[in-house]
Amino acid sequence: MRSGNRVALRAPNGAAFVVVVHALMRLGAVLVPINTRLTQAEVDWQYADAEPVLVLDAAVADELLTSPASPPLQRDFSLDEPHSIIYTSGTSGRPKGAILTYGNHWWSAVGSALNLGLAPGDGWLACLPLFHVGGLSILLRSVIYGMTAVVHPRFDASQVNQAIDTGSVSIVSVVSAMLDRLLVDRGERPYPTSLRCVLLGGGPAPLPLLERARRARAPVVQTYGLTETASQIATLAPEDSIRKLGSAGKPLMGSRIRIEGDGEIWVRGPTVSPGYLHQAAVTRDADGWLRTGDLGYLDDEGYLYVLDRRDDLIVSGGENVYPSEVEAALLAHPAVADAGVIGLGDAAWGRSVAALVTLRPGQTVTVDELIAFCRQRLAGYKVPRRIEFAAALPRNAAGKLVRREIRIDG
Repeated sequence: MRSGNRVALRAPNGAAFVVVVHALMRLGAVLVPINTRLTQAEVDWQYADAEPVLVLDAAVADELLTSPASPPLQRDFSLDEPHSIIYTSGTSGRPKGAILTYGNHWWSAVGSALNLGLAPGDGWLACLPLFHVGGLSILLRSVIYGMTAVVHPRFDASQVNQAIDTGSVSIVSVVSAMLDRLLVDRGERPYPTSLRCVLLGGGPAPLPLLERARRARAPVVQTYGLTETASQIATLAPEDSIRKLGSAGKPLMGSRIRIEGDGEIWVRGPTVSPGYLHQAAVTRDADGWLRTGDLGYLDDEGYLYVLDRRDDLIVSGGENVYPSEVEAALLAHPAVADAGVIGLGDAAWGRSVAALVTLRPGQTVTVDELIAFCRQRLAGYKVPRRIEFAAALPRNAAGKLVRREIRIDG
């Protein structure tokens, strides 16, 4: 295998995945992790786009654990060389392969350590999929820090809580839906002081969820990042977790954030991808700023608050409605377990607000009761005009809500 060859890896979380990631670095190959939840047609498209010289599945990766082969190993790494190509979730059109260099991953790890600190005996629990940047970044930080990465095959709230209780896990990365399940499984038991950080990403977090976490003594630290920024680019400092509840914090060392006139978040810094595969010229502007497609604002102290995806914004009667704000209002109801909000065509208002809701086991509530509940918390134009119930909401492998897959009858 030649240096720079691409190798696709389609395997679940486990020892084989970890070994392959590090082995490919020593061979000088470029990792292309493939989402195990994709259909075969989607996988075939990514294979055709990435053009890997080798495809490793779970069975082949397991065989490599006992392979006696000893090829020449690379010992020096250029920060400008590509380490991995990670496909975005494809919120519009085909997914794009974001090229991430050794430098992108290195500066992400350094910036995170300068913000969160390092402590003797730290252990970072990886229950996010390793084929996503949030999970992969934990593996890379672990070798840079000399820290243990505790890898779970999948997210299981009970197993994560048990791992935390052993004292071997001091940091865990989750998204809002995962945090909710952890708190439900936890019940009234507070978290041990050995857990010093629950890194919460995946989009804006509902305030009621953050308040529940605080009561459980879960040290939640919100973060904002993208595939194109090698995970975190802004993270709340632990000492600000209560004072700036709901904020994603300030940019990590070396990174910058600005808000354009329409509210879109732009980012720049050493963690930003140099480009997309086959589309390198369209990643950044001439000054290196990346348009994120997310909406947010900076407060007077420079702390970032993320509102929503620009594509998900609902304009109803000329007013902007952020779906995450409406979802947070619905999630404040004790019977609601999950909520997703979208816009539906409306002859009078252009778009109207609609919600798909799942209920907690054993709980009941009517549509009219939920609408009345929202009216106490939201301006009239933000209140859902239509609410439907479902057994589950569409979420991707990282637990992030996929609003484009929500179906509500207009």
